[in-house]
Amino acid sequence: MPINKFSTKYMKEFFNIMGKYFANYKKYIAGALFVNILSALLNVASFGAIVPILRILFKVDTETYEFMPWEWNIKDFSEIAKNNFFYYSQSIIEVYGPSTTLLILGGLISFLTLLKTSAYFGGSALIMPLRTGIVRDIRCDIYRKILSLPLSFFSEERKGDILTRVTTDVNEIDGSITNSLDTLIKNPILITVYIGCLIAISWQLTIFTILVVPVLAFIIGKIGKSLKANSILQQTKLSDSISQIEETLGGLRIIKAFIAEKKMQDRFEKVNNEFRSISNRVAIRQSAAHPVSEFLGTVMMVIVLWFGGYLIFSGNSRFDASEFMFYLVILYSTLQPLKDLSKASYAIQKGLASMERVNKILLAENNIKEVDSPKNIEGLNDRIVLQNVYFKYENSDREVLHDINITVKKGQTIALVGQSGSGKSTLVDLVPRYHDITGGELLIDGVNVKELSIRSLRSLIGNVNQEAILFNDTVFNNIAFGVENATQEQVEAAARIANAHDFIMEMENGYQTNVGDRGCRLSGGQRQRISIARAILKNPPILILDEATSALDTESERLVQDALEKLMTSRTTIAIAHRLSTIKHADIIYVLHEGKIVEQGTHEELIAKGGYYKKLNDMQSL
Repeated sequence: MPINKFSTKYMKEFFNIMGKYFANYKKYIAGALFVNILSALLNVASFGAIVPILRILFKVDTETYEFMPWEWNIKDFSEIAKNNFFYYSQSIIEVYGPSTTLLILGGLISFLTLLKTSAYFGGSALIMPLRTGIVRDIRCDIYRKILSLPLSFFSEERKGDILTRVTTDVNEIDGSITNSLDTLIKNPILITVYIGCLIAISWQLTIFTILVVPVLAFIIGKIGKSLKANSILQQTKLSDSISQIEETLGGLRIIKAFIAEKKMQDRFEKVNNEFRSISNRVAIRQSAAHPVSEFLGTVMMVIVLWFGGYLIFSGNSRFDASEFMFYLVILYSTLQPLKDLSKASYAIQKGLASMERVNKILLAENNIKEVDSPKNIEGLNDRIVLQNVYFKYENSDREVLHDINITVKKGQTIALVGQSGSGKSTLVDLVPRYHDITGGELLIDGVNVKELSIRSLRSLIGNVNQEAILFNDTVFNNIAFGVENATQEQVEAAARIANAHDFIMEMENGYQTNVGDRGCRLSGGQRQRISIARAILKNPPILILDEATSALDTESERLVQDALEKLMTSRTTIAIAHRLSTIKHADIIYVLHEGKIVEQGTHEELIAKGGYYKKLNDMQSL
């Protein structure tokens, strides 16, 4: 693929992906464009001041120049500017002599260089808020998207892969794409100004030069053609290695118990070696850009030197040797921006590979959507009804729930029991719309949950799960999580009801004690009671208990069960039970088997039936 077509394709992809982020920083881009145009013009002017110095040194200027009135049209301006510049140089020589004139021109070059470098610095300084702002915006967008995506998305993606996209891939975007922003803004301006200057000096030589450039461009393009594909594979292998580290940290106890250290080490080394191999290929291709472009640039300069010399010696050119040297200086100055653009092209292709992986999160479809004008709900006034509900996961043909009919009246406690995999947790996840049903209706006070705002729906519901999920923060902040402006008194009152206040006060800093990662500094019973206190403080009218005591010892279970009974008072409760003894007093018990309700009734009624529930009860009684 020719480099111009290749670059155009990726530049178009680059601006399609990054354009929305640039829109937030228009003033910085405009400022950088202005300052870089000024820098390019000053650069040409500082080079142009060398020409009269060369004429003085080599004594090649025998022509006498007369001042020409300025005419502000494009056709004549360059000739007038050239003539008057030489006129002023000759005038200074006549007054002060060649030696002093050289000093004056040298001072002029120094001053122009000071202005040029100041403008160059200004351009880079204006790009910095753009760079750091874009990376910040991407990270914020990813985190915001992660919070908004349904739980089903994360059940299909590996945690290590998601972490890699949020960290390593975003760092790659920062290092590859945003690092290239200065080049993308500055270098096209430099190239445009330089080429305009070259055409003004000699259009014949410039056309010849432009005919030589595509050969250079084609060869460089061949080097970078597969860089993007290799970069995607490189990031995938890195994700695999991080996923394995994450799995190892989570399963270290099992690895040691089964003496599987060697197996896990071999598995990790295999992925790590594959990552190294791909990284070598990417790095070698990227590092080839500079030496190849350096060599081809030198070859081009030699060819241009030959053709320029031919034009001067044959008398077919209007410029002399000193102007030809100025031409070569400008041409050589054009090569560096071209090389930088080729490097930026490789970097952008590598960065786009990471951006594609990030976009798998940013562009992931959220199938939990609100209607255009959702209704707000303030509380539960009557009942929750699941009517002929069916559910299956996306990309699966197997129905997890089949023809479910459940009614939960306000203030009632219902329980869901059944073997693992019968669909209990999936069923309760439908109420707060963590998943959407695929058939039937789920109604709250006669209104379909799909017509309610998600925020108001979930504000009605409190959750206490089998695994108490705590954050690496203080006890106070974990209890007050999700409740704005909670006071110390309110938090303590919730902790007392949850039987948590006493052990909290025994901790070194009381309610300001940090619980550690996922609450690792607390026992299972303590974590569960803090999560119950969190639900009590929220004070929801609907409570969902997902096997909240199944992982606890007898003493902790008694304390937690007592806290749950306090929490369940005057609330509508849906409880998933592993230990049937904890739900004997439920108003209705629904027995699920393979996604269907096979029995329902009170504990006594179900025991009397002698069916599936009685079998479960008898097995736990043994």
